[in-house]
Amino acid sequence: MKSIIDIEKLNLYYESFHALKNVDLQIPEKAATAFIGPSGCGKSTLLRTLNRMNDMIPGTRIEGKVAIGGSDIYDGSVEVESLRKTVGMVFQQPNPFPKSIYDNVAYGPRLHGKPSKGELDQLVEQSLRQAALWDEVKDFLRKSALSLSGGQQQRLCIARALAVQPDILLMDEATSALDPVSTQKIEELVQELKGSYTIVMVTHNMHQAARISDRTVFFLNGVIVEAEDTDRLFSNPRDSRTEDYISGRFG
Repeated sequence: MKSIIDIEKLNLYYESFHALKNVDLQIPEKAATAFIGPSGCGKSTLLRTLNRMNDMIPGTRIEGKVAIGGSDIYDGSVEVESLRKTVGMVFQQPNPFPKSIYDNVAYGPRLHGKPSKGELDQLVEQSLRQAALWDEVKDFLRKSALSLSGGQQQRLCIARALAVQPDILLMDEATSALDPVSTQKIEELVQELKGSYTIVMVTHNMHQAARISDRTVFFLNGVIVEAEDTDRLFSNPRDSRTEDYISGRFG
């Protein structure tokens, strides 16, 4: 698989705490990559380096290189706003804006340009269809997004991220706050979207990683222990620590 994200010798510090240690990783294009590992192992920290969310945390220091499409995103010339248009993100808790369903999805396109009403209508419908939500909300697009169920709100957040037409979608434990039915819908959505987008997801749920990711990366204490095709990592891990973790002996 061709890589779209190339990480070399990445070290990240929060003040004096060394959170990521000499991370080297290539993430393939138009595939789903899952980050697994126990709490506090660095997986969410690495995910947040991919759209520079860690910049917002005081005392953060980064060494090494994170390149997307061949360009170092920590180069001084990179505009964070344009980076986040390319690299969308969905968080653990659904976080729709206190606006209508339509205005949530239209927010990004309006921010990044001046689309006509017709263009906006088309983009809103397309994004809601991609997020498997259109049929459920098409008759009340002016209703508050906060009136939706938790699972619908999370799919709306995915639609909102897709509306700016990113190349990469980051998902930080995007189903951990949802019920099993909503979780299944999001997993089915990831399976559909990964043909068109590069998806990088953090999950505590190893079964989920095994079900829907193409590659899995196992973290421990800020270090990547193993990065492998998902089927191989779960059936024949190379490192005994990976085997101990996926068999439930720790974590």
